[in-house]
Amino acid sequence: MATLLPKPIDPEEAAQREKAAKTEGVFFPGSDLDEVAKHFIGNIHRYRENIIIPKMYGVVQIKTNEEKLVEAAFESCAFKSFMSCVLGYGLGAAIGLFSSSVNPNIADPMAGDKQQTAREIFREMRQATHSYGKNFAVIGAVFAAVECVIESKRGVSDWKNGTYAGAVTGGLIGLRAGVKAGIIGAAGFAAFSTVIDYYMRHR
Repeated sequence: MATLLPKPIDPEEAAQREKAAKTEGVFFPGSDLDEVAKHFIGNIHRYRENIIIPKMYGVVQIKTNEEKLVEAAFESCAFKSFMSCVLGYGLGAAIGLFSSSVNPNIADPMAGDKQQTAREIFREMRQATHSYGKNFAVIGAVFAAVECVIESKRGVSDWKNGTYAGAVTGGLIGLRAGVKAGIIGAAGFAAFSTVIDYYMRHR
């Protein structure tokens, strides 16, 4: 009568197989060298990935997977570009508000032109503030995105990332006025980014 149950293993055969495996080895014939090879090649036990605990700094708290995800999100290129866009808009809005308040477009009272009202003056200030903020937001977002991509591709965090990102950003901005303006903008923005990055790293 046929049965679906597996055939029981003969104890003597199992002992002979184990003895042969110990004698012959999996990778090398010698038992000691084979144990070392099985430990480094065939070790499949992974208790926790990417753990580096320096011994000279005392107690180190191991980050959880949720903390790693949050940290990766904050260090992503999308988040850096978004934050640079927001901060750039704020900086540009402040510069635009200052420039429009210092030099408002007010008609000469001695001339026969119509005097501007307070509402018109505030509307012009708002338009100048929004225009400056939008331009600075675009520059900040493009620069941060390009720098993050270059840093990710190069795998190195140094002054060259800012220089390359400045050249690309300045070139893209200057290309709206022509090729010559794009080259000048790339060179100027790259030099400015290099100086700022050098100052921030060596202050």
